[in-house]
Amino acid sequence: MPWMTRWPGSFPLHVQKAQGSRFVDVDDIEYVDFCLGDTGAMTGHALEAVSSAVTNQAQKGLTTMLPTSDAQWVAENLAQRFGVPKWQFSISATDANRFVLRFARMLTGRPKVVVHDWCYHGSVDETLVILDQNGKTISRPGAIGPQVDPAMTTRAVPFNDLVALEAALAVGDVACVLIEPALTNIGIVLPLDGYVSGVRALTRKYDVLLVVDETHTICAGIGGCTKLWSIDPDFVVIGKTIGGGIPVGAYGMTATIAQRLEKEMIGHDVDVSGVGGTLSGSALAMSAMKATLSHALQESDFAQTIPLATRWTQGVQKACDDRNLDWHVQQLGCRAEYWFCTPPINGAQAAAAVDPDLESFLHLFCLNRGVLLAPFHNMALMSPFHSDIDVDRHTEVFGLALDSIVS
Repeated sequence: MPWMTRWPGSFPLHVQKAQGSRFVDVDDIEYVDFCLGDTGAMTGHALEAVSSAVTNQAQKGLTTMLPTSDAQWVAENLAQRFGVPKWQFSISATDANRFVLRFARMLTGRPKVVVHDWCYHGSVDETLVILDQNGKTISRPGAIGPQVDPAMTTRAVPFNDLVALEAALAVGDVACVLIEPALTNIGIVLPLDGYVSGVRALTRKYDVLLVVDETHTICAGIGGCTKLWSIDPDFVVIGKTIGGGIPVGAYGMTATIAQRLEKEMIGHDVDVSGVGGTLSGSALAMSAMKATLSHALQESDFAQTIPLATRWTQGVQKACDDRNLDWHVQQLGCRAEYWFCTPPINGAQAAAAVDPDLESFLHLFCLNRGVLLAPFHNMALMSPFHSDIDVDRHTEVFGLALDSIVS
């Protein structure tokens, strides 16, 4: 993967095995893993139920391009979690987002989508955008080879800015608003009071579909922020975490939207609609999702992991306060992250606060002492296999790193 160059140091570690909250590299050095595959292993590595399920399914066939009973079970479980009743499957959340954007344009007859400035929804062309200094939607730095000028397909708006959102929707050409309820890929940026409900109100006012991407924000609880904050979206997208490490994606929708799509998605040419794939919803993927959702991501898991994230947050904040550093920590469920400034309220502020050299130093300092953070941020994610000892180890190492800076 190209982004492996973002790992601290001259080269990424080569992993020999991973189990629970830890992994061992090829030199037999053990690490506490707070990255967890950037959410893909949020359940913990090598979950026994998933390993058993996929091994069993491999002996019965991995893909037939036909449904299994697991598919119905998973759809019903996701419906209970997120509150939307109809579900379909993809290979990744990136694909799920692509498919939903196509559905939204077809259903509304409108060409444009709205996303947040500095958002991230996978490698979806329409979403790799930011606002420039003049408020124009442009390609995000690092996005290569855009098919078209992104301003043709997308209108970006700042996070936590309902005035800007309404201005974007009032034009009348927007099919959907695609959001993370809290930004996570530019760092954790939390919504201000009333922002998410305001987004829902504005999308209804202008008859625009609301799509909530919970791929990272599932860290907030069993139904992500959708359930925790009672968002009531038109579509929900989820990926990676619910497969326990197997590549998976899913997208859910309201009954009304499903009925409309069922009338449209028929006929001889449905296979070239731009939606789906021969491995989407494979027997392998469905077995992994059923095993994951039935043995992990439960209320009891979050009752354990969220307090661990709180302990991590408090430990890091105290380390900063004790050294008179005006740094701050943000927490979203079982995910937490420190900032070198007052917590930003939008993506542009978050991007401006990034200090690549300082981040790399802190990450490498921790890595050399057996603690791995997510490579893109100063972020830690908790699994049910983590312990207070793991969290306190990071706090100790983090404090040593700060001492080397401020001394």
